[in-house]
Amino acid sequence: MGTIRFSSRDLSAAPPTSNPSSSIPTKTTSSCIMETINGSHEFKIDDYSLCKGMGVGKYIASDTFYIGGYAWAIHFYPDGKSPEDNSTYVSLFIALASEGTDVRALFELSLMDQSGKERHKVHSHFGRALESGPYTLKYRGSMWGYKRFYRRNLLETSDYLKDDTLLVRCRVGVVKSHTEGPKTYTISVPPSNIGQHFGKLLDSGKGTDVNFEVDGETFASHKIVLAAHSPVPMDIQHEDHQSEAEHEEIGDDHLPSSSKMISFELSNGHPYSPHVPTTMDENQYVELAGGLGRFSM
Repeated sequence: MGTIRFSSRDLSAAPPTSNPSSSIPTKTTSSCIMETINGSHEFKIDDYSLCKGMGVGKYIASDTFYIGGYAWAIHFYPDGKSPEDNSTYVSLFIALASEGTDVRALFELSLMDQSGKERHKVHSHFGRALESGPYTLKYRGSMWGYKRFYRRNLLETSDYLKDDTLLVRCRVGVVKSHTEGPKTYTISVPPSNIGQHFGKLLDSGKGTDVNFEVDGETFASHKIVLAAHSPVPMDIQHEDHQSEAEHEEIGDDHLPSSSKMISFELSNGHPYSPHVPTTMDENQYVELAGGLGRFSM
């Protein structure tokens, strides 16, 4: 009935045989990021002499201030915090004034020199961070500081007390951590329109490397695209690669007798899918089915 002849002008090398790669262990990474949120607060205590004698364990509190997402307050004990010290020392503490559990922080408490000499009385945890790490406050009301911050008799004759006023400075560094893994991003991918591009390529006639001749009518196409749909084009062997095109004839009594019965086009996104005419009689359907079977389609 019909005869199809392939004409190839440019032979592509056969695709390399893929060897299964050896199993590579999966490697994942993550990082623990530590950061310190720093802040400070100054607490001015006027009329210090009137604060004396309020009792051991009694304190004067600063207004609450916020650092690192937590509320804090300075507690100053004019008569000391511990009864065993018999009011010999003043005590100074920083207290967690908000709800929180296991709040890790670095602290510094200072009595400020008001003479301008800047010889402040400083107790700092910042400088000892490498030795002991941040201090952990377990719950609201937990404190860090010193029961024996400074001898009271020395304080009252020092440059820390001026015009019956004390100036206390507190520095807090709240330590927080979080873990980071590989960042992933979601990209919305539009539906593929590769079918349209293949259709334009076929219509343009550019880059064609194989011809189909059906009963004298020639169809130009692209071998690599057809090979994605049928193994037959890639299985055809060529012997001469130089100037003249090679031809391979495939004869079959069941091939369609008319070129109109096979046209290769884009359908449903599949390159060069066979298009079946809607107006055929039963014998033509049989012929077409045989032709498609010849090409493993």
